[in-house]
Amino acid sequence: MGFLSASATFTRFRFTEPVPKELWGSISAKLKQYSFKDIDAIPEERAWGWVNFDDMLDAAWTGSPPEKGEYLCFSLRLDTRRIPPAVLKKHTLLAVREEEKKAKEQGREYLSRTRKKEIQDAVKGTLMTRFLPIPAEFNVVWNTRDNIVYFASTQEKVIHLFTEFFSLTFDLDLEQLTPFALATRLMGEESSKKLENVELTRFV
Repeated sequence: MGFLSASATFTRFRFTEPVPKELWGSISAKLKQYSFKDIDAIPEERAWGWVNFDDMLDAAWTGSPPEKGEYLCFSLRLDTRRIPPAVLKKHTLLAVREEEKKAKEQGREYLSRTRKKEIQDAVKGTLMTRFLPIPAEFNVVWNTRDNIVYFASTQEKVIHLFTEFFSLTFDLDLEQLTPFALATRLMGEESSKKLENVELTRFV
């Protein structure tokens, strides 16, 4: 669920280094440079990129800018094309049997494992054009005053994709604000050794 929903789950991040002042004037250009590119018409399995926070179909920010007061708001769009395993299995089996039939007519007794893999890849490529990708949107809110970034997901794989793509786009690395990192931030770096020795408390 996104930040505009009644409830939302999110992950917080901070920067591992100061944000360069010259970056602020190029945010919009960088978002457009790494914007989402549609894969509906091409047989790609996945695609991701930045889109407008207010409209995930707007990858050029024609409807509204990413600047919202002291916040920068945009979204990570991730499209995934999924072929049901049963469908892939069925059509691969049909293609293999057709190939085996042709092989016997040519005097060959069996297909090699490599050839069967090639057939499966070819079938998968063909089926890719028949299934539309499923879109997903994950909101990003960047507090430019505190330089805290909020990402509307707690999925480990999505978080990894987000941090890698954010670093590629802005040349900035993010550190996830875990409970330990939050405590260190609130109490100061000098408290880290004490926090490392804190033991878990069981309440049941």
